[in-house]
Amino acid sequence: MLLSTILLWALNLSVTKYILTHGFQPLAYATVRYGFAGLIFVVLTLYVERTLSVERRHLPVLGLAIVLLWLNQLCFVFALDVTTASTIGLVLGAIPIFAAIFGLIVGTERPTRRFWLAAGTSALGVALVAAGAGGELGHDLGGILLGLATAATWAAYSVAVGPIMRFYSPSRMSAIVVPGAWVLIALTGIEQTSSQSWSLGWQVWALMVFAIVGPLVVTNVLWFRSIHRIGANRATLAANLQPFVAAVLAVILLSEPISVLQIAGGVLIACGILIVRRRAVAPQAAQAA
Repeated sequence: MLLSTILLWALNLSVTKYILTHGFQPLAYATVRYGFAGLIFVVLTLYVERTLSVERRHLPVLGLAIVLLWLNQLCFVFALDVTTASTIGLVLGAIPIFAAIFGLIVGTERPTRRFWLAAGTSALGVALVAAGAGGELGHDLGGILLGLATAATWAAYSVAVGPIMRFYSPSRMSAIVVPGAWVLIALTGIEQTSSQSWSLGWQVWALMVFAIVGPLVVTNVLWFRSIHRIGANRATLAANLQPFVAAVLAVILLSEPISVLQIAGGVLIACGILIVRRRAVAPQAAQAA
């Protein structure tokens, strides 16, 4: 289950990049994808749990989670629109470092020399990924900054929802947060969605179905069942393979170039993850990108 989850998450970057380069505008894509995913989560949760109710004291956190997921999706689609999936895959390896930083901010983490060593190592890795990116510097730098924003917003979302995951199932949490984020995405993307051409061919729509059902819905179930079976520490450590699997798949499936500097940067980001993971595992929610 864990390996299937990692593979689905990794494939999502290549699939999204293909869809965006074959006719879908970024915000129109995000609107359609999150609209259908939200509907699936609502129906699934009502069928299994018969309720979507939450305690009033958790509404501020859920509201924050909705805003963070909205920002995360904006950064995600625009990052893949302007740079390669392999580059973004490597940059997303910095998510655990951002999670640790936000843990420091909210008081769940303590600053140590090990943490700063991990953060510095990963920062150097991201710099190498940026330096090794091909094409125009401004173009790729913008994509890398959006990739970092994607990692940061996802880490912030994971830290924010971590404490209330004890009260609600993953499906109920998603049935509330995903539709809420969709409303903001739809409002933001009205212009692109209204001008979007929908005659995109069956291949694009087949991949859209995969992007909705696989990386968003199926992984939500598999990820938390994996945590239940083998524990959060082992599952999260294995999930750190996902950015590098995503980069390799993008190179294979999309014929994207990847430089020696980018590979070296990915290795340094991985080293930073291992350093920070040896101390503690930051809370993570299921991936929704």
